[in-house]
Parts: sequence; structure tokens; C-alpha cells
Amino acid sequence: MPELPPEEFDVVVLGGGPGGYAAALYGASAGMRIAIVEEDRMGGTCLNRGCIPAKELLQTAEVLRTVKGAAEFGVHASPPTIELSETQVRKQAVVDRLVGGLETLLKGRKVTTFPGTGTLAADGRTIRVSDGTEVRGRNVIIATGSAPRGLAVPGFEFDGTRVLSSDHVLQVGRVPGRVAVVGGGAIGCEFASFLVDIGAEVTILEALPQVLTGVDQQVAQTVVRAFTKRGIKVQTGVRITGLDRGPTELSLRYDGKNGQEEALAVDGVVVSVGRSPRSDGIGLDSAGVKVDERGFVAVDGNMRTSAEGVYAVGDVVATPQLAHVAFSEGIVAIKTMLGEDPAPLDYGKVPWGIYCHPEVAFCGLTEAQAIQHGYEVETSVHRWGGNGRALIIGETDGMVKIVSERGGPILGVHIAGPWATELIAEAYLSVNWEATPADLGLLIHAHPTLSELFGESALALTGRSLHG
Repeated sequence: MPELPPEEFDVVVLGGGPGGYAAALYGASAGMRIAIVEEDRMGGTCLNRGCIPAKELLQTAEVLRTVKGAAEFGVHASPPTIELSETQVRKQAVVDRLVGGLETLLKGRKVTTFPGTGTLAADGRTIRVSDGTEVRGRNVIIATGSAPRGLAVPGFEFDGTRVLSSDHVLQVGRVPGRVAVVGGGAIGCEFASFLVDIGAEVTILEALPQVLTGVDQQVAQTVVRAFTKRGIKVQTGVRITGLDRGPTELSLRYDGKNGQEEALAVDGVVVSVGRSPRSDGIGLDSAGVKVDERGFVAVDGNMRTSAEGVYAVGDVVATPQLAHVAFSEGIVAIKTMLGEDPAPLDYGKVPWGIYCHPEVAFCGLTEAQAIQHGYEVETSVHRWGGNGRALIIGETDGMVKIVSERGGPILGVHIAGPWATELIAEAYLSVNWEATPADLGLLIHAHPTLSELFGESALALTGRSLHG
């Protein structure tokens, strides 16, 4: 590769979130000269306003639940209270430590960082930074991420106090009384789970027939039952029509399943209806980078845009908005630049983790999707009530469900229950390597562990089983 002049780079990355910094680190480890332009703190939404702070708050909720239920184990303590100000301090300390570690890692790989807002110049090779600096690269990666999407209904404008986006919830400083969570997807269910644990009265309102769209219906129903036991009210198939703001409370209006308008009195509303790509105002049009009708940057399987030498990764493209997907997309983009011809990612098999209580994780096809694809389907469902480790830790809500082609490979795995987000790793490998139940039935799972339930579920699909 010819030597670059001092002011130029092999790659200039616009955005320091998971997709951007993963591309930078991977490219630097391959000997490329990399620059990142980032307007805020390194780590993007995931590290600063998303994955990490949200899961830290959910861990706080788990600790609170554990202490409240300690008497079941013969451990007696005064009724616990929560100090959200102290929770926020710990959350920020975790975030700061990770941001600092990332900055050190980038510096160690000799990645040059430029603070400021960047825009792509018409040549498709130059990023103009808000302080007047111009950074030029042989290639450019657009990794500008996404922002919380608002609800296009009068009254639902974010104010940060009573109508909250996901960003606002992560800064909560007091326990609200009554909360409506508009949107029953992964983020909505995580926030609902956190809020009910810290003492709020929570109602989820979802427009679709099922919460957790994309999750196997049987698993989603299990979560709804567990939510109901914890006091979370779940209403699906509703259409939000308005929000009236009174001096002391809000009145959220919606059409229920029967088509009649209903009103719900609450103290706060969390709007969780997805995230929009941040593609406006960054120079894509002038550089010839095509954007679809929803604002997502159009890319091929190697993350190349319509403009030569310009790539895009992460939430700004229409792929699963997951940090680990962005990591992999960054690697694909760098490998493509290096001429290594990487295989496109198989987004249909991506592992998903949802950190509500009970946790949910899945990869591959649901039972309904497998049938729609024309497979002759077999399923195996094993519940936690018979698992020794689950009984020991007192977490028995949920199941492991394996969807397999009859006589063929495993097509999908869907888990609800304790540490589901950790257990999905083995399932993801199994689905991607097209393992059969017989392949997995030969493997030994340590006892007593939660992972045993996955092994037992696979073994049952061979026609013989142990405990279920």
C-alpha cells in the first residue's frame, strides 16, 4: 500500500460509536492509518446513552429484587430502599471507565481522533470538522448512528420531565408514580421492567398484536405472564390518539382493541417506538450517497454505499440496531477495503438479547417463520421449573425453545429466563454452524448449570431424553 502524506489517512470514520470505533480498531490492527471524527464522547449511544447505562440500571433493579426476596433464602434484612442519585453515580462511573478504556485503546493503536461535528464533502473523501479542520482519507466510513424516534401525535413532544425518550429515562432521578411505556419492543420492555422494580406503576401500550416483535410467540407470552405477575399491565393492538397535559397529571388517550377510545391517567410517559438514523445534514447528497425513504444509508453486503470509497455501518443503515452487529459491519467494511472479500453478514441469524426480567434472547427463525419458509418443523420446549440451578437461584419463569427442521439442522433458539442473554452464545454457534439436535445431544453440559436446559432440549429432539 503506497505511503500516505502526513495529512491523509487510509480511513476516516465519521462517528465514534460501536461501528465506528470497531472499524478503527480493526483497521489499525491491520496496519491501516485511521482517523475518527466524533462530536461527543467516544463510544456513541451504546456506551454513553444506551446499552451500558441501561443494563447498569437493570442490574440495580436486580439487586433490589434480590434483597427484597432474601427472606426466601433465610436471609433477613430491613426492607430495602433505593437512592437513585447513588445509582446514577455508579452508572456514570461504569460508563466513564469504559470510555476511558476505549480512548486508551484507540490511542495505543495510533488512531487519530478529531473532536467536533463532521460533514462529508462532495469529493466523498474529505470530512469537514466543525472547527474548520479538514480530514481526508482514501476511504470514508459513515457511522453516525441513530436518535430516539418521537411519536407523531400531538402532546407527545419530549420535555425531559414528563414525556421521556430513552435518553431521559437513563437520567431518572426520582421514582415516578404511574408510567405509561409507549412501545413494547426490546427497549420498552427493559424500561418497564426497571421502572416497576424501583416502585412505579407501569402500563405498556403496544400497537402491534404482540410485544417483543420478532420473538417467538410462545416466549413472548411467557414474558407477558411474568410481567403481569410483577404488576406490569400490558395492552396490545392499541392506537395512541393524544396526550392531555394537566397541571399534576397526564391523560393518555388511545383506541383499545374494541376500537373505543380510552384514557389512562399517568405521571409520566416513556416513548419507546424505535430509533431514527442520523443521516440528515452530513453531506450525503452532495457526495452521491443514496439514502432510502426512511433515512437509512443504502449499502451492499460489503457495507459499500453508492459512492466510491464511502462505506456505512451501524444504526445509520437498515440492519438490526445492535452494537454487536455494528462491530461486525465495521470489520466487514475494513476487510473489503483490504481486498479480502468477506462474506456478507447473515442478519437472519443475529443473536438478540433483551435484559428485562425475565431476560429474553434468541437467534434464527421463530416457529412461525420456519413454517412460513416451508420447513417441516420440530420443536422442543423445556421450562426452568425442572432445572436444578434455576431452582437454586429462585428463577424459574421462562423456557428454552429449539426450532429444528425435521431430520435436519437447528433453525432457531428462543430463551426466556435467568441469564438468557449469556446462554444464547451456544445457541448462536449451533444455528450458524447448522448443527443438528443429534450433534448437540452428544455434548456434555456441566451439572448443575442453566446451560443444561439447552442440552436437554436438543437431546429431546433426537427422540430420546432424560428429564423432560
